[in-house]
Parts: sequence; C-alpha cells; structure tokens
Amino acid sequence: MVEPILISDMDFEKGEVFLVDKPLEWTSFDVVKKIRGRLKIKKVGHAGTLDPLATGLLIVCAGKATKKINEYQDLGKTYTGKMVLGKTTPSVDLETEFDSDKPCNHITPEQVTEAAAKWTGDIVQIPPIYSAIKVDGERAYKAARRKEEVKLKPRPVQVPVFEVDASNLPEVSFKIQCSKGTYIRSLVRDVGEELGCGAYMSELRRTAIGDFQVDDAFVLEDFISRLQRD
Repeated sequence: MVEPILISDMDFEKGEVFLVDKPLEWTSFDVVKKIRGRLKIKKVGHAGTLDPLATGLLIVCAGKATKKINEYQDLGKTYTGKMVLGKTTPSVDLETEFDSDKPCNHITPEQVTEAAAKWTGDIVQIPPIYSAIKVDGERAYKAARRKEEVKLKPRPVQVPVFEVDASNLPEVSFKIQCSKGTYIRSLVRDVGEELGCGAYMSELRRTAIGDFQVDDAFVLEDFISRLQRD
C-alpha cells in the first residue's frame, strides 16, 4: 500500500513542487484550483499552460516555490501527439468544428517529412488565433469565438526536434522538442499549409519539461486522494 502524503510533513514556508499528469479536458487552472483547495493555501501555481484537450506534465508549485515558476517556464518542452491531414478547424484542434476538407491521398510520407523539416530549427511562427495571448487587453480566443478578425504578431521560437511518422496517412504521429512559447498547433497548421491540404491536431501530450518527466508525475486524482491532513 502506498503511503499517504501528509500535508503536515510538507514545509510550505520553504515551498513544495509537484509533478502532475494533467487529465484530458481539464484546464491547467482547474488542476491548480483542485490542489489549492485540498491544501487550503493560497500560493499555488503552475509552470506552463496546457490546453484542455492536451494531457501530460504540469509542474505545480506551492508556497515559496512559486517564486521558481518563471525558472521552470523557461525550460524546453517535449511533446508527442497526432495530426490528421486533409481537414482544418479554426482552433487547429477538436475544440471547434471542421471548416475545410481537402483531398490528401496524393501526399506521401516523404512529403510530410520534408514539410516538418521546414519548421525545424530556429523558426518564426504565428500563434493560433485560439490562444490566450492578449490583444488590446483581451485574450485572443475570446475575439476568435465571436468570429472577429484576430491578428497576432510572428514570434521567434526554437524547434530542435520535429520527428514525424507518416506511415498511417492521413494520420501523422509526431514528437517535438521546442523552446518556451512554441505553439504545437501552429506547427500542425503550418505543416498542413505547406502540404496544401490542411491539418488539425487530434492528440497532444507533454512528456517532459527540461529534465522533469511525465513518467514521474502523479495522476491527479491519485495525488488528491493521497493528500491527507492529520
């Protein structure tokens, strides 16, 4: 039997850091709110947002460890996931309905590899309009949901690794290592545009932040159940 994590054994004056595997359809803030409520303390935050439709590693800091959030946010990230060629959505994932459908039977695995290579290394990307970036004081996704035009500025990012497995077209599996601020949905969108057929992201999982691995993370509900007060 796994021993419970006793809150009384934790030194929140010094600070605590937890690795959590964020569940599907939870926001990163949902995770923080759940832990904050269980711990009964105000200082809890996360180091790097994951979209609700993404799963995987979330670094949660409590107490004085929240001062290290920016330090953790600056670390490189590793993701695995899947994109599907031939269809697009405004959000580049399954949050919104399909808005285009183009033939992609002519696309070869070699072409997919070449398209991914063009978005590897030091690149400049435009964030997706369904993002939390603020435009004139408002989150971009709010204007996008109202069907208003959203213009976001290009930003430089680094993508050292963009590996694809296109052996099961139109589905393409990928592994990406990237810098802070990189939008995986933008990479998917840009590969789809490069191929001329469009693409959307069907699955995303963050497997690492720097040297922190999702394999070492707690399943959220298990973590919450093990937090016991004496």
